[in-house]
Amino acid sequence: MRLLEVEDLHVEFAARGLDNRVRVARALNGVSFTVDAGEVVGLVGETGAGKSLTALAAMGLLRAPARIPQGSIRFEGQDILAMSDRELEKIRGRRMAMVVQSPLTSLDPLKRIGDQLVRMQRVHGTARGAEARARAEAMLAAVRIPDPARRMQAWPHELSGGMAQRVLIAMALVNEPALVIADEPTTGLDVTVQAQVLDTLRDLVRARNLGALVITHDLGVVAHYCQRVAVMFAGRIVEDGPVAEVFARPAHPYTQALIASTPGRIAQLGYTVTGGTPPDLYDLPSGCLYRDRCPRATTACLAPPPRIALDATHGAACHYAWEAA
Repeated sequence: MRLLEVEDLHVEFAARGLDNRVRVARALNGVSFTVDAGEVVGLVGETGAGKSLTALAAMGLLRAPARIPQGSIRFEGQDILAMSDRELEKIRGRRMAMVVQSPLTSLDPLKRIGDQLVRMQRVHGTARGAEARARAEAMLAAVRIPDPARRMQAWPHELSGGMAQRVLIAMALVNEPALVIADEPTTGLDVTVQAQVLDTLRDLVRARNLGALVITHDLGVVAHYCQRVAVMFAGRIVEDGPVAEVFARPAHPYTQALIASTPGRIAQLGYTVTGGTPPDLYDLPSGCLYRDRCPRATTACLAPPPRIALDATHGAACHYAWEAA
């Protein structure tokens, strides 16, 4: 079942410079992807690629000066961009939920953990009173927090980073949403705790047949926890497909560079790690945005690259995708 469908999404920001001129940053440029029930989709790319902005747009959380000049976002068949704030509030946190970065700063420091979980249910009308507290405690147990009854009484500052991140997962899932978006859910956690948190999220997605969008810059996370991946660069998805296929036959030079920069066996595949910086979003070049860093760039790359379908599920936005794959 199709849960989330993002099609040709563009997001831009207007800002007035010191010279009093208004400049426009084109932050997302034609982003398209889908998330189905029961699958985990990874959205991967370097810092500034537009991953978190894509998540905020999908949740209907963009505010001025952000503007969406074209594109569509549909959740369970409903047009997110056509909804009012009141309509969005009925599904955000109830049918679709988000796990954010920085768990220790995302929890209310003045409320106990149990009270925050109960409030999530009361606000969305899923449960109240004793039932809400019972569901909250069960959810803490589901995310593998030991002694959940005692943790219901804990304050946020009493939790470790890993424990706080599990609480955020519990808060996102306590209302039994269909879709969960996890934005860098393991930032700042040590490797062992990262694995535990991601194992918990993956197991809950499977058990409840949820759809999940996991935003990360870590290809190891994508390889172990996602079924499909979309690779972002400078506000565009440059390659997408099943994880196994994309990792085995990366067709876009940027995907190849990401894989080459990953420590371990996967980095020994003969791809080139490229230097350079992302293009200026206020002054994007025409054609392929990666051409200034691409070792294969030719004059053909002065034209916008089409998405070339390498098979029914794998594609790359590169003029030479067939040669690379």
